[in-house]
Amino acid sequence: METRLIVRFAVREILGVVLVGVAQFWSAGRINWWPGWALVAMLLLWSTATATVILRSNPALLAERLGPRQGAKPWDTAIMGVVGVITLARYVLAGLDQRYGWTSGISLAAQLAGLTVAVLGYALVVWATASNAFFSQIVRIQTERGHAVATGGPYRFVRHPGYSGTILSELAIPIVLASWWALILGVVNAGLLVLRTALEDRALQAELTGYTDYARRVRYRLFPGVW
Repeated sequence: METRLIVRFAVREILGVVLVGVAQFWSAGRINWWPGWALVAMLLLWSTATATVILRSNPALLAERLGPRQGAKPWDTAIMGVVGVITLARYVLAGLDQRYGWTSGISLAAQLAGLTVAVLGYALVVWATASNAFFSQIVRIQTERGHAVATGGPYRFVRHPGYSGTILSELAIPIVLASWWALILGVVNAGLLVLRTALEDRALQAELTGYTDYARRVRYRLFPGVW
């Protein structure tokens, strides 16, 4: 594994976490805000765990995740562009909510429960990453890498466990930050991820050999017994 790729990945992830921190604390007008620091710590832990499992299990995936976005579906580019903007807006809105006290009624117990759910959601994403050598950040068939269907780990239970974990985190993070307004944006992001799941599943059934048979065995896309 080239050191250059590892450095690029580390720089990208650190800059992303710094951006989240700046968005939160600047809009909140203070840095002594424990939910904001809890989120920064969780994102750093997630990035570190992701890098660790990729380097140990699927080192070629690092180049895929950092490489050019060739073959991306236009609808995927559009959806994830909107998700990125909404995510940044959510952090700013949560900080403004903290500064001006727009939200009430979210207890410390609820915040801690939300933090637990968010951590479990990110843990599920890491598990999915470790179980899928083709866990790219864009929807494309990686023909040049011998793309095959992932069936181990959490893929035994649902077809898109990475999205399952992300959706849980999207809904839990606004509770950690104690902002009903941020939760509205979290729900919008969750809805967009459900749409992305449906479109990706359809693309995989049409283009990835063996995926249709896998879909017959594993009935649910996101949550067992639900969908």
